[in-house]
Amino acid sequence: MNPYLRHLRALLWKEFLVEARSRESVMAGAVFALLVLVVFNFALDLHTDNAAAVAPGVLWVTVTFAGVLSLGRAFARERDRKTLDGVLLAPVDRSALYLAKVTATVAAMFAVEVVALPAFVALFGLSVDLPRITLALLLGTIGFAGVGTLCAAMAAHARAREVMLPLILFPLQVPVVLATVKSTAAAIRVPGAEVVETSNWTGLLIAFSVLFLGLSLVLFDHAIEEA
Repeated sequence: MNPYLRHLRALLWKEFLVEARSRESVMAGAVFALLVLVVFNFALDLHTDNAAAVAPGVLWVTVTFAGVLSLGRAFARERDRKTLDGVLLAPVDRSALYLAKVTATVAAMFAVEVVALPAFVALFGLSVDLPRITLALLLGTIGFAGVGTLCAAMAAHARAREVMLPLILFPLQVPVVLATVKSTAAAIRVPGAEVVETSNWTGLLIAFSVLFLGLSLVLFDHAIEEA
């Protein structure tokens, strides 16, 4: 096997093993997502005429904030346990570490979304196009995790990293979140409402996700050295 792929596989195994033992990211994210959805359900009164416009924003506010919990632990856990230095000293390409972190974050967020989506549909009484909303969730999660992992590496060395991460991440995430919300709107079916056509937004979402992932991959080496 190619040495790079072997290193990537080892790093991925480490990430999934740590999460399987602690269950910090998935459990905390799922509980948080369900709580936020319940709060929104009581706070918002969705009708047929506004459900398609409001519901995608509700879903992605929930996913975004739950994702921050996962990203906050991406490097902080290793820094607190003094294991990050050992990983950085290993003869491993830093891009493999980045891709392993992104993959682990996407997997954790997608697990939270698998829990949150049925609750979202049930609480708000909506019907969805499952293949289309799954595509929007996947693309949005990849874009979020791509730049979020870079921001988590930058914030890991800060004393107030829990505050620094959202401050760095949220402004950078605006294009991805907007495109994802518009793409998600096309997957929500409201009786009597016109189907929203958002193919242009889906194309922008793909472009933003690829762009952010590529730039973050290039800049990660510098960010992790600073951390």
